[in-house]
Amino acid sequence: MFVKICGLKTVADVECAVAVGADAVGFVLAKSPRQISVDEVARLVPASSALTVGVFLGQTVAEIRSIVAATGLGGVQLHGSAYTARDFAALADLGVTLIRAISTEAPVTVGSFGEDMLILDSPRAGSGEQWAWSALRGQTGRWMLAGGLTPANVAEAVATVSPWGVDVSSGVELTRGTKDHGLIRDFMKAVRTP
Repeated sequence: MFVKICGLKTVADVECAVAVGADAVGFVLAKSPRQISVDEVARLVPASSALTVGVFLGQTVAEIRSIVAATGLGGVQLHGSAYTARDFAALADLGVTLIRAISTEAPVTVGSFGEDMLILDSPRAGSGEQWAWSALRGQTGRWMLAGGLTPANVAEAVATVSPWGVDVSSGVELTRGTKDHGLIRDFMKAVRTP
């Protein structure tokens, strides 16, 4: 099970996520309580042996290319329906993992925009609200379930829809935008314990 811990802000957050076996760590570069600066991302990327993913919403392809060059990110997550297949094609030559993140309650085709991975999020992304995961039964490919996942419900979510991976942010926070390392450990244990 591929696991991405998103919205990390400190070296300690990154080190915790990597230590417990996260496959990817995410840094939010869009307006959010979890937003960090390009300089902060550049400082955090070297702390991770996991895939480092910049989360973008509203930035142009040119801005994203510049940020990837400045930070050394290994992945780019384009969040929301405003990004098109043309945007993914314009980033393909960067040699990074491309992730499309959309809010949906129905299965979609992974890779249809040229993405390497797909995140299916709740209708209110970033809210932490649990939603009707069961609608995604039968979804195939390299896709991650997101939205409302916590250490208490992730095992049930995985059993319900059998995603390729999971993505969590608010479900491992002490307060909005501040990660709790104990919750990160609990989340990973819940995901990886048969």
